Amino acid sequence: MQTQNNSNVFLLSLLESRAEAKSLEWLKNQAEKVSQDGAATKFFLAFSQASRFFKKEALALTDSERKAAAELGPGFDPSHWDCLQTARTFILLHFPQEKDSWFKAINQLFETGDYHEQQALYAALPLMPFQDDLLSRAIDGCRTNMTVIFDAIALNNPYPKERFPEANWNQMVLKSIFMQRPIYRIQGLDDRRNQALAEIASDFAHERWAAGRPVMPELWRLVVPFVNENLLEDLKKVVFSENQLEAEAGVMAIYQCSYQPAKNLLQSFPELVSAIEYGEITWEKIGKDFESQKA
Repeated sequence: MQTQNNSNVFLLSLLESRAEAKSLEWLKNQAEKVSQDGAATKFFLAFSQASRFFKKEALALTDSERKAAAELGPGFDPSHWDCLQTARTFILLHFPQEKDSWFKAINQLFETGDYHEQQALYAALPLMPFQDDLLSRAIDGCRTNMTVIFDAIALNNPYPKERFPEANWNQMVLKSIFMQRPIYRIQGLDDRRNQALAEIASDFAHERWAAGRPVMPELWRLVVPFVNENLLEDLKKVVFSENQLEAEAGVMAIYQCSYQPAKNLLQSFPELVSAIEYGEITWEKIGKDFESQKA
């Protein structure tokens, strides 16, 4: 209960500096009614009507707000939330947490809400009660082809890192690559790299090459701990690419790996190695540069 109270205090503090007084008054009144009444109909109505009072404007958190968010739970990061998501999460956390009635209401919202409502629900997974029981819902949500919903689960969200089994984690990461989402925003990406995922990434790259299509540069981050003779052949192709970002990603992967035959290639790229050592090339920068090229 204390964690829930802390979350509510934090979310309200975000909105108090960004929303109008009349919107905040409405939100507090609705949250109180939802909390005291416990009726699902009132909860659904407030959750839906929040769009009348709050806009989809990015929160743009300050450094102190990011720090405060992290104190609510490891990895909690609403940096990419908007005001409407925040208000809906505030209402959500006021709905009484009696397990059966809570799940009945939440499941109905997941299944009937519009995509912005579902976005708010999935992004709020780290703050919800009954975390273990939400796993199947989160895994099922990753099957969507709607970017706004998929991103709410996969990006800037600690839930998959902490709870997804390896097979589901790998599927989520591969789909992020297939959809060309910024995988540098997947929490725990390096910690949860695995041999199967590295092989899947290599197979995916071969399919793209065979079809004459480019490979997302960030993909090579997934193979770093598992570079071997076969993966080295892939990286040789990448480092000598005419695409600068691909070359940077290939050299970055080799620089970070421990396979000595691959390390020997670094002698051919002294400028890129120097840029890596000075922090001028990072996986995040490669990801952001790739995003800007797509825009």
